[in-house]
Parts: sequence; structure tokens; C-alpha cells
Amino acid sequence: MLTLFLMVAMVHMIALASPGPDFFFVSQTAASRSRKEAMMGVIGITLGVAVWAAVALMGLHLILQKMAWLHQIITVGGGLYLCWMGWQLLKSARSKKQDGGAETDVAVALPARGRTFMRGLLTNLSNPKAVVYFGSVFSMFVGDSVSGGERSAIFLLIVIETLAWFSLVAMVFALPKMRRGYQRLAKWIDGVAGVVFAGFGIALIVNR
Repeated sequence: MLTLFLMVAMVHMIALASPGPDFFFVSQTAASRSRKEAMMGVIGITLGVAVWAAVALMGLHLILQKMAWLHQIITVGGGLYLCWMGWQLLKSARSKKQDGGAETDVAVALPARGRTFMRGLLTNLSNPKAVVYFGSVFSMFVGDSVSGGERSAIFLLIVIETLAWFSLVAMVFALPKMRRGYQRLAKWIDGVAGVVFAGFGIALIVNR
């Protein structure tokens, strides 16, 4: 049982540390807004991961195998959402360039203040990494031999590990030095993030 938990913890940490939409969302929100605002996004992302983990523990890979059309809908829908976020970020970068680099509150992944929780949740639920990871890699560790108690413990492990990691990301990028760096390079950061989000979305749709 301990070996299973260690394996799941290690694999999940690798998945979390691999840069993706969730990481870009939290880091940009922390650097351009505040740690408090970023933490709302972190809670949203953690809830999204909890949903994916719960479904995976109930047999997500079997559902996707038997309902290929559902997998297609999730894939295309998530890809379109990420493309939309990328387009919004690129527009934000363009507006910053036209304003001579002046600080602005317009950004993709940065919705109206107070709505960061919902954007974090939607970012995770549409994350292509989540579909692939929980639908295949994660499912390998939760076969029929894993008991109900062990599944519950794995679920809690995944949720706590996700919350801890992205809380750390939020705290680091909310540091004054990181925030000052973001303000100096805002248009470039938004531009690169926009390309990354759009790239994730297009890849998800093309390779579905």
C-alpha cells in the first residue's frame, strides 16, 4: 500500500511540475494581480483535479473506451476553450504594446476580480493534460485490486498534493521581485502565454 502511494505521489508530482495551462494561469495571476487572487484560482484548479481524480477512480478510462464520442466532445471543447484563452492573452499583449507597456487589467486568464476561482476551475477541466493523464497514466495505478479505502486515500493524496504545489507557485510568483519583473515584461509574457495556450488548444483538436 505504501509503495502504491509513493508511486502515485511521484507520478502526480511530475505531472504537476510539467508546465501547462494550470501553471501559466496561476503564475500569471500571482504576478499581475495578487497572491490572494491567485489562491482563488488555485482552489478552482484543485477542485477540477478532484473532479478528474474522482471520475478516474470510478473508471474514467473504461468510460472513454466505451464512449468515444464523449472523448471527442471533451477534447474539442477543451481545445476551443484554450484557443479562446490564447487569443485573449494575445489581445492583451497587443494592447500593452500599444499603450507603451502601461499596466492594464485586461488579460485572458485574468477575469474580473473575484471570478478567478471559476476561471481556474474551467482551465483545469479543459486542460488536455488532465484528460490524457487521468484517462490513461493515472488509471494504471488504480486497478480492480485497489480497495475502496485505498482509493479514498489516493484521492485525498492527489487533492492535497495539487493544492500544496500550486499554492507554492502562487507564493513564489507573488513575491515583489517577480511582480516587478512581470510589469516590465508584461506584453512579452502575455504574448508567450497566449501562444502556449493556443498551441495547447490547437494540438488537442488536431491530435484528437
